[in-house]
Amino acid sequence: MHIPEKAIDFKKIWFEENEAIGRALSNPAVMEYVAACNINYISWDELKYKKFPFELKPEVLWAIIKFTRKQKFQKFEFGDWKFEYLMLDKFQRQLHRLDKEASGGLELQSSAKPEKEYIISSLMEEAIASSQLEGAVTTRKIAKEMLRKNQKPKTNSEKMILNGYKTIQKILELKSSPLTVQTLLEIHKQMTEDTLEDKNFEGAFRNNNEVVVGDPIDASKVYYQPTIDYSKIPQTMQKLCDFANSNDKEFIHPIIKAIILHFLIGYIHPFEDGNGRTARSIFYWHCLSKKYSLFEFMAISKSILQNKTQYGQAYLNTEKDENDLTYFIKYNLDMIENALDKMEEYITRKQKEQAESLHLLTSIKNINARQAEILKQFYKQPEKQFEVKEIKATYGIAYDTARTDLQHLTAIGRVSQIKVQKKYLYQLNKNAKNQTNA
Repeated sequence: MHIPEKAIDFKKIWFEENEAIGRALSNPAVMEYVAACNINYISWDELKYKKFPFELKPEVLWAIIKFTRKQKFQKFEFGDWKFEYLMLDKFQRQLHRLDKEASGGLELQSSAKPEKEYIISSLMEEAIASSQLEGAVTTRKIAKEMLRKNQKPKTNSEKMILNGYKTIQKILELKSSPLTVQTLLEIHKQMTEDTLEDKNFEGAFRNNNEVVVGDPIDASKVYYQPTIDYSKIPQTMQKLCDFANSNDKEFIHPIIKAIILHFLIGYIHPFEDGNGRTARSIFYWHCLSKKYSLFEFMAISKSILQNKTQYGQAYLNTEKDENDLTYFIKYNLDMIENALDKMEEYITRKQKEQAESLHLLTSIKNINARQAEILKQFYKQPEKQFEVKEIKATYGIAYDTARTDLQHLTAIGRVSQIKVQKKYLYQLNKNAKNQTNA
């Protein structure tokens, strides 16, 4: 990841290059370019390397860009820190969409809404991606298999993922409760249990100032070192909880506030390890607490993982440009929208699958809707051998219910039961698709 250069002092340039700035301000081409830079929210580190369609020092152009931004900034103070951000037109559009759709207002045909099996799958995806962002090394296939079959983790990476899965389930239980320091510590403890070198750091704030965010390959490359002394962390985290629970004097959109909470935990870096996973959990908690119910089905960390470099860059650009949160907000809203797009793709696919399930229900006697869904899984993976506990985890049903469903599908000849080392497995009957209504 590239460490951006600290943004130059635009006030100093404004004073030193007053005449050049005056000429530039009256040049339509320059002002059009400035507007484009603000739409795309170009940083100083990006601007200094660009070629302009006019003769002008990058420093002068940056001074004008910053001046125009300053006119519209919204201010935000947290303790001794001062932050600011610009509500870009793009943000307004994205937030409007999320207000309509992610708060449960998405119009669905029939009953094509996220069901328990999709919720479970989304929680798994979020736990896996969030852990992979923090260094967990395993494939999604292996991780999902472990979670679905309720297998004991074999590696530290798998333990991280299992912890993340349990923590996200806990967040769902806490969505109606205010955030407290004790809750934060409990979330961190569950997230990091048996994965840290020193168990004393599980569910505990750091007790030193030696924590750094560095390159996982090149230890000499430090991206960020927290500025807050460890002795001030407890009181600072109490302020964070107060901010999370408060009704703001100046309105902050709930999703913007969730993103700010996400940033602040990373910025404060209150824990020895697990800061990122905890920050993303609190982001989810805040969105769900404000009734954005579809966030329960959106694996946002999966989108972040696919754009991991830009994630770190958004943190750094904010820090290097006078705590301008716009960079971090812009990145996160893009990732949230990407996750919502995936959610809507699921809705479309689900509506198609419902038609297929209705066909199964009408073509096969004596099966219910859930059994039709289970049978479809067998059709999709005809060579796979399913365990009862895997069906239980996938559909969020009781073990006995899953076993009864599989035994019924076996009794009507759609599925075959196989005994392997004292354990019963189930596989699609090779002749199942050729059977007529039975």
